[in-house]
Amino acid sequence: MRNGVDEVCGCFPTGRHYPGIAEDIADVIVRVEGLMHELTATHVWLEQPFAVIDFETTGLDHQNDRVLEMAIVWFRGGVVEKAQNWLINPTIPVPEESRKVHGIGDEELRGAPTFAEVADEIEQLLDGRIPVAYNAEFDRRFLHAEFSRLKRGPAEHLVPALRPSVTWIDPLVWVREFQKYEKGKKLTDVVARMGITLEKAHRAAGDAEAAGRVLLGLADKMPKSYGELVRLQMQYGARQEAELQQWRKRRSETP
Repeated sequence: MRNGVDEVCGCFPTGRHYPGIAEDIADVIVRVEGLMHELTATHVWLEQPFAVIDFETTGLDHQNDRVLEMAIVWFRGGVVEKAQNWLINPTIPVPEESRKVHGIGDEELRGAPTFAEVADEIEQLLDGRIPVAYNAEFDRRFLHAEFSRLKRGPAEHLVPALRPSVTWIDPLVWVREFQKYEKGKKLTDVVARMGITLEKAHRAAGDAEAAGRVLLGLADKMPKSYGELVRLQMQYGARQEAELQQWRKRRSETP
């Protein structure tokens, strides 16, 4: 301090200067795992285009079951820009228990394209957009599995939704956080609670659009920056999973 005024020298207490140290520290602060490289951590995610993805499948096992319907709904600035839906021939029979859920059976799929035949279009519609899905890990696993069978991914040079390192935004994580004391976390329960219209529940297009609207409905409580959104979602998701495992353990030990 000289003449009662603090001087900022840009150095450590040793007096030695470290060129660029402030920039390096700032870069570490905003560096978050799970981001798509097209955006920085400081981008406002609501201002970016995102693609909401939803699948209907022959079952729950992404390694052995197959996709039979897929929807991608584009959102930008809070509105739907585009919606695309495909019936997809899974190349295996549809089990009756699955057909009862979504109403899609072998008859409806006769003549539908295979996943390989629509893969290029799917990839184009996902390019450059933040991937979003309700209960995202389910859809993420199925998408990656279908492209893996085509020997086309997942890989870091592909579109964001097909990169193993990219975190999908999951409205369910935020529902569990902000509506933890509300009964029912299924999409049908949540949209009813939030006054969101869901047409054709358990069909891909309706579920995808509804999931996007749930995300937008919670947005005012969520972080504005893309980096903080992903960082907190990963933190909340890990805690929620740990709590779920503890609950399951207690339940299994109860006589």
